[in-house]
Amino acid sequence: MKKKIYAALVVVGLAATYGCKDFLDVNTNPNGPEKVSPNLYLASMESNLALGVQFDARYMGKYVQNFVAAGASDVWDQQGYIPANDAGGQLWRNVYWKLGYNAEDMINLSLSQQRWDLAGIGYVLKAWGWQNLTDMHGEIIIKEAYMPNKSTFNYDSQEFAYSEVKRLCDSAALLFSRTDGVVNTAYTAKGDIMYKGDKTKWVKFMNGLLAMNAHHLSNKASYSANKVIEYVDKALASNGDDAMMPFAATVSDDANFFGPMRNNIGTFIQSEFAVNSMNGTVFGGVVDPRLPLLLVKADDGQYHGLKPTAGNKSVPADQVPYTLWGTKTLTAGQKGKFLFDNAVGFPLMTYAQLQFIKAEAALEKGDNIMALDAYKKGISAHFDFVNKFFGTADQITTDAKAAYMANANIVPNDANTLTLKQIMMQKYIAQFGWGFIEQWCDMRRHHYDSTIFTGFSAPSTLYPDNGGKLVYRLRPRYNSEYVWNIEALKSIGATNADYHTKEMWFTQP
Repeated sequence: MKKKIYAALVVVGLAATYGCKDFLDVNTNPNGPEKVSPNLYLASMESNLALGVQFDARYMGKYVQNFVAAGASDVWDQQGYIPANDAGGQLWRNVYWKLGYNAEDMINLSLSQQRWDLAGIGYVLKAWGWQNLTDMHGEIIIKEAYMPNKSTFNYDSQEFAYSEVKRLCDSAALLFSRTDGVVNTAYTAKGDIMYKGDKTKWVKFMNGLLAMNAHHLSNKASYSANKVIEYVDKALASNGDDAMMPFAATVSDDANFFGPMRNNIGTFIQSEFAVNSMNGTVFGGVVDPRLPLLLVKADDGQYHGLKPTAGNKSVPADQVPYTLWGTKTLTAGQKGKFLFDNAVGFPLMTYAQLQFIKAEAALEKGDNIMALDAYKKGISAHFDFVNKFFGTADQITTDAKAAYMANANIVPNDANTLTLKQIMMQKYIAQFGWGFIEQWCDMRRHHYDSTIFTGFSAPSTLYPDNGGKLVYRLRPRYNSEYVWNIEALKSIGATNADYHTKEMWFTQP
């Protein structure tokens, strides 16, 4: 990281919400705010965490084969990277800069004012940042991240990062449980664009994060399925608790990063793996009713997907899928589709996602009845989640949903025949278009096992630096680390050409 990480919070855009006079009255310095109300920090931090995922999803989404490049031989389709480039480093930037000292300031101000709920939210946002950053990059900088007067920063192990997430969530839980002080839902809601100051939902979100933190350690002897299940049961209770980051789309800057207004994914094509997960290939010939809502057709009226690295010239022209927006080309003012539209929210966590985590944990524990129950709840919830993005005429009907879930190829009649493959593939579908980090965690935990992720195969040509190995991490952000912090990178092996293939601590026994 650069020597000076501190970033002043941009509050000009929010000032109008509270009135110019009130905003200006906090200053004796005419050139800038001396003290900012702690609730003003929230909106920027929340939105930038979501945007960080969306930016980097352009690369992770190819690793997990939600989509592939329209052009042939794309380096990300090859599970590679672009040297001397910041691609894949946006969440890194946002966690250390856009969150960074802003989170520290918000927490400290909130504690001094006894706004325990705001301070707790600050701890949860920090925990979410560390969890997702370490799941993407492995070793990261935590202990020295905000030490003043330093120009180089030592890395911490992923094991420490996981423990720090747990510590921060425990600290948040203590604050959320306090009944004294100046806790004011309306005050918090002015800045909280995700949960509108609802502390109960933040507690559920925190427990969902703890469930992921604990569940990612499924390969380790210390793994506790019971603990994972306990966390999930305290987490999101329905789709109404889903963590959604809203976008107004009044202008390009506040539109969904994936929407046509911002034109960031116009060269991305749905993958063959994604199509096969829903067209009957994986689930015994049963076509998923979600297929036409999540995916797009080609000129021949059928649903096709491309293999990674192949490019759209590898198939007949009438079999090239449309853009993820559902159209052949981008036109002015056009609408998008599903999560790829201008004014739709972007999920950070969903009820359905957590039910599949519970299902896998219960299966690991040997409680197949619990596993099947959570599995069914996950599928049902995702159907309802998908329908929210479509008008009545296009929604999946109650009968279609019931018929799908009554099919034994989807939901077995005997709980003892439920398989890990069924759970993981349904979870993959439920995270299509948004849950890229968790999808990648799943694939790496199971070492890209094609008997679990049916039909998933490594690209025919891997990136030369891989040495024949699959990708397990994104490299640290180039402009802050390889430019300013090279000695620290050497200590963790990040200067090696194949560093991105080095297994994560959480994927190992």
